[in-house]
Amino acid sequence: MPMLLIKGFYDVKGSQPDGDTVHFTADDPTQWDLVGGGLGRAVDRTTTGRATLRLDAIDALETHYGASRVHQPPEFAHAARDEMLSWLGFTDVQHGTGETVAATTPDTVPGFVLTRGTDVHGRCVALAGRGTPPGTSGLEIDVDASVLRTTVNHHLLTAGLVYPMFYRSLFTSLRVEMATAAKEARDAGRGLWPDDVTTTGAKIAGLASLTDDVVLLPKLFRRLVDHLQLGMPLTCFPAFLAGVADRFSVLSTGERCVGLNHVVETTNGQTVRMTRSPEDLLFEDA
Repeated sequence: MPMLLIKGFYDVKGSQPDGDTVHFTADDPTQWDLVGGGLGRAVDRTTTGRATLRLDAIDALETHYGASRVHQPPEFAHAARDEMLSWLGFTDVQHGTGETVAATTPDTVPGFVLTRGTDVHGRCVALAGRGTPPGTSGLEIDVDASVLRTTVNHHLLTAGLVYPMFYRSLFTSLRVEMATAAKEARDAGRGLWPDDVTTTGAKIAGLASLTDDVVLLPKLFRRLVDHLQLGMPLTCFPAFLAGVADRFSVLSTGERCVGLNHVVETTNGQTVRMTRSPEDLLFEDA
C-alpha cells in the first residue's frame, strides 16, 4: 500500500508530546507539500520544517485535554508518552512546567514518517519510524505489515499502552494487523488493559472519576469531559453524543452510524460503557 516517506528527525524540546502526538522536522521542509490532505488541508509547520505528527491508528490516554487541560490517570497517560519517546531514541527526557519538555538526551533523534494526509488541525497523520528509512524521502513506498511493525504506532499497541483507533484512510491490511496487535495485548493483560473499563463499565461520579480513576478509550473520555463541563447529568449523555454526531461504521456488522450513542449505553445514571470494542469501530476521517 503506497504511502509518502519523509525523512527527518524528532525534536521535542519545548513541546508537550503525549502517547500519540510528537514533533518531527523534515530534512527537506518542502516535502511537507507532497502530503496529500484528503480533507484539503496542508501540513501546519514552521519555516524550518517542524510539524506535529498525529500517530495513525492509535489513541493514547490524555495528558492535557482541552482548555482546562484535564488528564486521564497519569500512570498510564505518562507511560505511553515515555515509552514512545524512549522507543524513538531519547534516553533522557526532562520536563519543566506542566507537560512541557525542558531538555532531552540526545537533542534530536533521526527517523522517518509514512503518511497519506492530515487531520482537521493540520497535523500530519502518520506512521512513525526511527533510524534509517526504508526508502527514499519524498517518494511513496509500499507499506505492508512488515513495515508497519517497524513503527512506534505498532509498538505501542503491542505493549498495550494505547487503544486502537481506526479511520477510513488507513489501509485495510494495516488495520487488520493493528487490530490483531491490540487483541493480543489485551488477551495477554499488557499495559493498561487489566484496568480498562471501556466495555465493562465506568462508574462516573464526576470529573475526578475520569481524571484519577477510570481507564477507558480516550475518545469516550473526551466526549464525557465535554458533556460534564456543560453541567448536564449523565442521563443526558446519549443525547449529547447524538448531537456531536461522530460518523463511523461497526466493522463486525457493517452498520453505518452517526453518533456514538449507537454504541454507548448508560445505566442508573452513573455508569457508562461501550457496547463494541474499540477495534470494531471505523471512523470517518477527521
